[in-house]
Amino acid sequence: MSVTKDLKARRAAAVAQGVATRGIYAERAKNAELWDVDGKRYLDFAAGIAVNNTGHCHPVVMQAVAEQSEKFTHTCFHVAPYESYIRLAERLNAATPGDFDKKTMLVTTGAEAVENAVKMARAYTGRSGVIAFSGAFHGRTLMGMALCGKVTPYKKDFGAMPPEVLHAPFPNALYGVSVSDSLAALDNLLRSSIDPERVAAIIVEPVQGEGGFNIAPPEFLRGLRKVCDDNGILLIADEVQTGIARTGKLFAFEHSGVAADLVVMAKGLAGGFPLSAVTGRVDIVDAAPAGGIGGTYAGNPLAVAAANAVLDVIDVESLCDRASEIGNVIQHRLNEIAQRPGMEAIGDVRGQGAMVAFELFTDRTTKKPNAVLTQTIIAEAEARGLIILPCGTYGNAVRLLPPLTTPMAQVTEALDILEASLEAAIYTAVAAE
Repeated sequence: MSVTKDLKARRAAAVAQGVATRGIYAERAKNAELWDVDGKRYLDFAAGIAVNNTGHCHPVVMQAVAEQSEKFTHTCFHVAPYESYIRLAERLNAATPGDFDKKTMLVTTGAEAVENAVKMARAYTGRSGVIAFSGAFHGRTLMGMALCGKVTPYKKDFGAMPPEVLHAPFPNALYGVSVSDSLAALDNLLRSSIDPERVAAIIVEPVQGEGGFNIAPPEFLRGLRKVCDDNGILLIADEVQTGIARTGKLFAFEHSGVAADLVVMAKGLAGGFPLSAVTGRVDIVDAAPAGGIGGTYAGNPLAVAAANAVLDVIDVESLCDRASEIGNVIQHRLNEIAQRPGMEAIGDVRGQGAMVAFELFTDRTTKKPNAVLTQTIIAEAEARGLIILPCGTYGNAVRLLPPLTTPMAQVTEALDILEASLEAAIYTAVAAE
């Protein structure tokens, strides 16, 4: 029996079924490469779901963590605070969009950051309602689930959600939902379902992650900003997956010229170490009473050291520019493939920076989602040594999230594998019809 098969059996016996996993059991990883326990090499174009933007085990990040580990690994910031937390807060205050004074709190996961942003918004406004969007993903905690705009698997079987959380349609031109349609539906929501004076915040991903890498048009984000300003509602930017150079800017909201009142971030922030943050207007962040926000592990010293190093690497290695370069290469290649005869199943290619997806249909006319083909392509790619992930409300999109430090030769290698996987999956599907 291979080591992988043994671990699969042990995992099935010991780990909760609800914790979904792939069949790759990691042994080691370096930059964009990962080796499993049986020695098979993969190109990792999942990057821990946009976590390893600086690649696996970047030497600068690992050195910073090693140096911090020699000093202390945990004190709890509430008990004995440390300079590195303050320095990271100062850097995030300066880096997030918006020409106004800001403050930051550090926590551990993206869902935790979302929860705390909602708490701040409610404390500041004295209101309780929150509006999110169809296709949204904001975490697996109770408030995070309520904010999600996708039922399966995130809400299914988990009972009643918190009250006064509503959803408006996210603009999606591919499926006939324009920016005007979305803003009109939001206006109707505020007229028919909840009094604007009861809404504390609107939360939005500038590029939806789990929802399918749907890009929020700049005019949509500007429209949300106006709705918020007109009604005393706060705008929360969920940059958990889009932030930290992934889209070609440090934060995706920068593409639109819009500044949110609060920004939540996680994933790529600490280069593989668990850390998240909420950064926003001083008066909003400070609305929570002392002790009302935080946590025992919030702002762990090792993760904070990693995050400060990540920001250094992004600057020194120009990773925002690299994200755009890698993303352009991927989109160009995918569009070339999609135009080939027999590749009509590829109904759309889209992305911002190195956050790229392609959507699969049974045909381009009906736009009927093809989730089965999506999973077949992902399995074919895995067999050939490429790790990619699905996404989308219908599970019919493939997302590509390469580390921003991936050598261009490996980007080409990955795209060669992906093209071969597409051919094998699509031609097999055609032959079976």
